[in-house]
Amino acid sequence: MSLIEIRGLTHVYSRGTPFEKTAIDNINLTIEAGGAVALIGHTGSGKSTLISHLNALLKPDSGTVLLDGEDIFASKAAMRAARFRVGVVFQYPEYQLFEETVAADIAYGPKNLKLPQEEIGRRVREAAAFVGFPEDRFDRSPLELSGGQKRRVAIAGVLAMEPELLVLDEPTAGLDPAGREDLLEKLFAWKNASGGTILLVTHDMSIANRCDRLIVMEEGRIALDGTPEAVFAHSDKLLSIGLDLPAAARIAGLLREQGVAVPQGVYAIEQLAAAILALRGKGGAPC
Repeated sequence: MSLIEIRGLTHVYSRGTPFEKTAIDNINLTIEAGGAVALIGHTGSGKSTLISHLNALLKPDSGTVLLDGEDIFASKAAMRAARFRVGVVFQYPEYQLFEETVAADIAYGPKNLKLPQEEIGRRVREAAAFVGFPEDRFDRSPLELSGGQKRRVAIAGVLAMEPELLVLDEPTAGLDPAGREDLLEKLFAWKNASGGTILLVTHDMSIANRCDRLIVMEEGRIALDGTPEAVFAHSDKLLSIGLDLPAAARIAGLLREQGVAVPQGVYAIEQLAAAILALRGKGGAPC
């Protein structure tokens, strides 16, 4: 079932001026409920502009976005409802934190939903637990937190609204490898536990290849769209638009150039390890 349907979406910045730029150009796209989608593309390809339309933060010049079949731009009430059902965490979380305490910041969305205080408290605790932020730090100012902690609090604030679609722009930027892995595990745990949908905007192909579907943008349009196997098979296209391949795919390609019969479609470390072990078992790969 389609959670989001985008029809003919176009957005032009600075229309009618010398700085006019078409950021997204006649995009048609659906996002199914319950999936994990990666939106990838070079800087300036239109990714951030596109996601800003999913909860009506930006209005299009033409086209529309349907949420469960309803036009989110049909009325002010529809736009407001979309902002609770589609939660967006942008790349710089410090810009989304403004309350005096962490607890108040996480509670901001549920309060605007006019929920009972008991329900607000439950959501705050559960959202903080999901991202691994301890309750004994609830009284701290968000401005005193590290970059990684700010990101966790910003994500918790969106999760507390219990969105159907969680959109995250470069969610692991600036995190060390351990923090990156921990946050990703928690995000996918939230998806699995809640039945929600995740859209990850990322340049990191090792993050993208964890998703069910990859959408590649180029100059405001959809260049590629499909499973990781299908998209990474277009290695020349990805490289031509300034994107890299996952490390495992690059290694697999180098091995094939050396005559090692690694099969096509290998893009994850686990796949590469399994392929090499299988070849060794057949005597077809070096020890």
